Amino acid sequence: MIIRKTPTELEKMRLAGLLVWQILEELRKLIVPGATTYDLESAAEKMVAGAGARPAFKNYYVPAVGRYYKFVLCTSLNSEIIHGLPSTRRVLREGDIVKIDTGVSLNGYYGDSATTVPVGKIDEKTERLLRVTQEALDLAVPNVREGNRLFDISGTVQRHVESNGYSVVREFVGHGIGTKLHEDPQVPNFVDPRSANPRLKEGMVLAIEPMVCAGRPDTRVLEDHWTAVTKDGSRAAHFEHCVAVTSNGPWILTQP
Repeated sequence: MIIRKTPTELEKMRLAGLLVWQILEELRKLIVPGATTYDLESAAEKMVAGAGARPAFKNYYVPAVGRYYKFVLCTSLNSEIIHGLPSTRRVLREGDIVKIDTGVSLNGYYGDSATTVPVGKIDEKTERLLRVTQEALDLAVPNVREGNRLFDISGTVQRHVESNGYSVVREFVGHGIGTKLHEDPQVPNFVDPRSANPRLKEGMVLAIEPMVCAGRPDTRVLEDHWTAVTKDGSRAAHFEHCVAVTSNGPWILTQP
């Protein structure tokens, strides 16, 4: 069931969204050669606690995995797509890219966002991958308006990504969000005729998150049961925003 939010609820989600944005912006400053992904985790946990919020991911139970997630962040390097586990042994090196995904619960409402950040200077091919993935998200957002359908978003992402020679991940998708981290509907980054294609209505909030591979879209999950990587070892990028359908058009809740 898709739950539509009132204007008052959207304002609460906005506060959660802005906190997530602030955390990601602060973490960018720490992404330098020699830092570890656990340095990012520690900083994020302190920021969430200092804001009086609760981390959305930590102790979140995922039935498909049969486990609780143990961290505030997902930190995924290079060919890792999503759900990478922070570790003191994962040292950032010049030329890496790190995907940071995090969420918070604030006053009973969730915010969720992700970004991909270069470590120092990266090569031109990787720069282009990040740019195209960000563009796919930016192009999708204007479609989050009343009267459109979900596939207006999905198709926009897929067309832009594939026209630039990249591929979109099939196994992992975006989602609705509100008083729960994951709500209906699922928001794929491709058009699947077998999936639901609901019409967008005022008050819906969607977490749109293109996950883009430089090579083929096939994925596998590592032995840690969480980290999803590209099967062919190609690099991947990930960007995410929570966007509300309002009478005035799309409202990105996770950026100022």
